[in-house]
Amino acid sequence: MRAVDIIRKKREGLPLTAAEIEWFVAANLRGEAADYQLGALLMAIFLRGLSPDEVGWLTRAFMNSGVVLDLSRLAGTKVDKHSTGGVGDKVSLILAPLAACAGLYVPMIAGRGLGHTGGTIDKLEAIPGYNPFLPLADFLDVVERVGCAIIGQTGELCPADRKWYALRDVTGTVESIDLITASIMSKKLAAGLDALVLDVKVGSGAFMPTLELAEKLARSLVRVGVQMGKPVRAVLTDMNQPLGREIGNANEVAESIEILQGRGDRRLLDVTLALGAHLLAAGGVEKNAERATARLRGYLENGQALARFVTMVAAQGGDTRVIEHPERLARAPLEKPFVATRSGYLTAVATTEVGYAAMLLGAGRERAEDKIDFGAGITVNKQLGDRVEAGEPLCFLRAGDENRLEAGRRRLAGVFTVGDMPPAPAPLVHRIVAEE
Repeated sequence: MRAVDIIRKKREGLPLTAAEIEWFVAANLRGEAADYQLGALLMAIFLRGLSPDEVGWLTRAFMNSGVVLDLSRLAGTKVDKHSTGGVGDKVSLILAPLAACAGLYVPMIAGRGLGHTGGTIDKLEAIPGYNPFLPLADFLDVVERVGCAIIGQTGELCPADRKWYALRDVTGTVESIDLITASIMSKKLAAGLDALVLDVKVGSGAFMPTLELAEKLARSLVRVGVQMGKPVRAVLTDMNQPLGREIGNANEVAESIEILQGRGDRRLLDVTLALGAHLLAAGGVEKNAERATARLRGYLENGQALARFVTMVAAQGGDTRVIEHPERLARAPLEKPFVATRSGYLTAVATTEVGYAAMLLGAGRERAEDKIDFGAGITVNKQLGDRVEAGEPLCFLRAGDENRLEAGRRRLAGVFTVGDMPPAPAPLVHRIVAEE
């Protein structure tokens, strides 16, 4: 086979075979198909698209390019949750111990934040000593002993996807639903899961801003799960405003601890419980949503979920004193309110811009190599539908220096819309996509 022939074929809109896709993925890893040829193929895929079969074959090729975890030693159901990314989304920190309390194993491999979206690994690294890069053998030991563990992506899993992902970023092909699907599903399936729940964000702070696009991605993800023989369901959740009150890293850990203590923001709790109920159903623990939700609430109320989180953090080297005393977590020294210029009701939030403001404060990274200030971030004071008075803080910004504080404040100009009438309430869960 030749790379140029495969590129030409896809350029003309013709379907590739499983053998051609497998060959190209492996040849690029070996250096036989150059990265500039991969760039050409990415653009051809972006413009011409892939059939459902091609997406499944590409997913499998990515998955088989590295280690596929063997979790057979875990005598129970292995599950995970993946979010397509948003602002203030710290659900994984709460959901992993909750699912473990229900008897499921949660070997969660998470990512870092980039641009306007936060990363689970960045949040956990705000806990002093927490090691998100355990060797795979140690990772499995923690999962077996605790029921859950959260680590970052390793070089052993899906190395081909890492190459394709990096080139997508610089070739203008990130938004391809076919490529997004193969990237997400290959990493999750390489983790040896039995079942998966996908949190597909939709709205002003999501990569998929419309319900139509979000559902298209959800159906593509679920379809690959079916092809691979894994029960997968996608939950389309609202991202038209930040999830929870905190945006950052250390402050999001503190907010997660609040939820695990049975307190905290109602929207964040409700989204977590909704996803948790689907996770219990996908894992075969509890099919009835109301009973599953009640069961999860019980783990929060009786302290089991918090205790499980403490055990996981300790097992990964983290200082558990910050869980009992969140004030020990990092907090940037400078704080400034961002105030409303008129009275009324908060009717809209350009949520992506809030995420970028947090990044400029130091809570995120524009480039992969940027250093994060764990104590920087934003505390949201108002949510959609809330009454606002002129001069009242809409949120508080925190940063390590005045330049960052001012950059974050400037980014928020025009982000919050205040109107005369409250907006119609929007559902937290828009739609469920399951096996067809």
